[in-house]
Amino acid sequence: MTHESTPLPRRVGAPQRAPSSLAQFAANLAHVLRTNLLTAFAALIFLLMILAALLGPQIAPYDPLATSANTLNPPSWSHWFGTDHLGRDVLSRVIVATRIDLGIAVSAVAISFVIGLTLGACAGYFGGWTDRLTGRFVDTIMAFPLFVLAMAIVAALGNTVWNIVLATAIINLPFYIRFARAEVNIRRDAGYVEAARLGGNSAPRILAVHIIPNILPPMMVQVSLNLGWAILNAAGLSFIGLGVRPPTPEWGIMVSEGANYIFSGEWWVFFFPGAALVLAVFCFNLLGDGLRDILDPKGRT
Repeated sequence: MTHESTPLPRRVGAPQRAPSSLAQFAANLAHVLRTNLLTAFAALIFLLMILAALLGPQIAPYDPLATSANTLNPPSWSHWFGTDHLGRDVLSRVIVATRIDLGIAVSAVAISFVIGLTLGACAGYFGGWTDRLTGRFVDTIMAFPLFVLAMAIVAALGNTVWNIVLATAIINLPFYIRFARAEVNIRRDAGYVEAARLGGNSAPRILAVHIIPNILPPMMVQVSLNLGWAILNAAGLSFIGLGVRPPTPEWGIMVSEGANYIFSGEWWVFFFPGAALVLAVFCFNLLGDGLRDILDPKGRT
């Protein structure tokens, strides 16, 4: 008796691989930038701000601290943004000021993000006295107007760059603590967390590997929004004399100095640094909306 062998199916081609998560993210990013021109514009402004922060002194047409006899000259071909009351080039000072304003904002938000995420995640996961102590800490900060609290911290410690960063980080802590606590509290009894717990994973490992990565996307949107608020806070402190000390180029200082010449007609002294400040905050707000679309799970399907 003969046995007929079943012919194997012909291999038409190599099996198709599922696209990686990085490729899906890049495709979603390209789709959002193509369909949302405001997000693309904000991304372009953000890249220009980074270049100005990194290469500011090299690309500035003049020394931002050099004074001259050409005081309060209007915008011209030699000074595109005009000169201030000491003859300093406004364009050069606006470019160089990007480094310190963006540096203060990024440093403060990074500190508040790490500390707030850690405290909020522990409060949401463990509950009990950890949650109560963290809640009272947040309530104490929120009991004061946040900008007034920042003023008090800088006035008590001194108006150095580090103290400005510290004050800005402290007033941003409640946003991250409350956000992380709420998100972790929702996920601590999820199925994949229970499976990890039954598998013998410790609480720190469950938080670091299974829960926190799942709450990072919505928190990154909050980071983008807080960057704009941090720049406004640093500029506001400088405007009232509690921020960066003159003659250091800083947008808040420049607006404060230019405010003295509003009624005499020298509008360019305050207008261009104020416009840079508005554009930076507007950029980060638009980036927050774009990040929400990019990180949306529905957009990745």
